[in-house]
Amino acid sequence: MAGHTQNEITIAAPLDLVWDMTNDLERWPQLFSEYASVEVLKREGAKTTFRLTMHPDENGTVWSWVSEREPDRDARTVTARRVETGPFAHMNIHWSYEEVPAGTRMVWTQDFEMKPDAPVDDAWMTDNINKNSKVQLALIRDKIEKAAAGRRPAPALAD
Repeated sequence: MAGHTQNEITIAAPLDLVWDMTNDLERWPQLFSEYASVEVLKREGAKTTFRLTMHPDENGTVWSWVSEREPDRDARTVTARRVETGPFAHMNIHWSYEEVPAGTRMVWTQDFEMKPDAPVDDAWMTDNINKNSKVQLALIRDKIEKAAAGRRPAPALAD
């Protein structure tokens, strides 16, 4: 069995701003609540290899892993995968962005499989990713919408 999740949100902001903020890896600790740090290890063309480190979990464990991420601005997509898979047999992530009347729709799709000796199974991880994605997407939406509001010109004053 393998796990699959798909979560999305519409952000009331232009695609360029959503793209720029969500693809600024070094600023992810300010965008996501779960990441303590991001260390860029290598850049090759559009592909970036980086280490993500999370804040300690409820047991005090600090999780960290290496991923690679490759954005394609023209296609409005990002493909990513864990290089250091940890408890995962594999973890592949696809981000897509679409301009919609209300702003920008961002969709996260994750395909993964847990290793047989992992502490949790695919069903548990699917549920966990779905719950956490909703939290993170809402935080990201709020931060980007706040940034977008700060970039809007002030209304003209009546004479």
